Amino acid sequence: MDGVYRYQRHIYDLTRKYYLLGRDGLIADLDPPVGGAVLEIGCGTGRNLIAVGKAWPGTRLYGVDISAAMLETARAAVAKAGLADGVTLAQGDACGFDAQALFGRVGFDRVFISYALSMIPDWEDALTQAARCVAPGGRLEIVDFGQQEELPALWKRALFGWLAQFHVSPRPDLAPAVQRTAEAVGGLPSCRSLYRGYALRVGMMRV
Repeated sequence: MDGVYRYQRHIYDLTRKYYLLGRDGLIADLDPPVGGAVLEIGCGTGRNLIAVGKAWPGTRLYGVDISAAMLETARAAVAKAGLADGVTLAQGDACGFDAQALFGRVGFDRVFISYALSMIPDWEDALTQAARCVAPGGRLEIVDFGQQEELPALWKRALFGWLAQFHVSPRPDLAPAVQRTAEAVGGLPSCRSLYRGYALRVGMMRV
């Protein structure tokens, strides 16, 4: 991943803002408890964590990413935003990291993943890992590419072909996988299509 992002990280946020739709809506809906802990898996450049910090002041923020290059960019961005004291970043594999070792805690009030599962080959393992990190009463929130079901077929072929060049594979089984994961941990699943199927919001509340 460092090879992929060594240079892309410098223009990543500028280019992605036009087609990674639904991220800001997810952040606006997080509603963590006062002083709560929020973890982003696949935090990349830190863009989303900074947005969470601004939207929900006083929240304790954590981010994990497999790319050291991306984390270097994220640390600089977090510091520039004046949030360095409230954000902890660590390198780890989304499919299996030790939250206690990395962050000194095992549960988080909110865990979210934004357009990362479509880039992770073993994405179901990452989903299972994310669910493990949700504290009782907490929520897992995910936004990623949908199946474009209400958009023209030509659009879908063009978009998916273009995404494949960047090793991005929208997951047609994401919603049922979240359903199974929620059942396994005693959670309540949710699913919502956005922008005529362009994006998908899925998640679960752990009870």
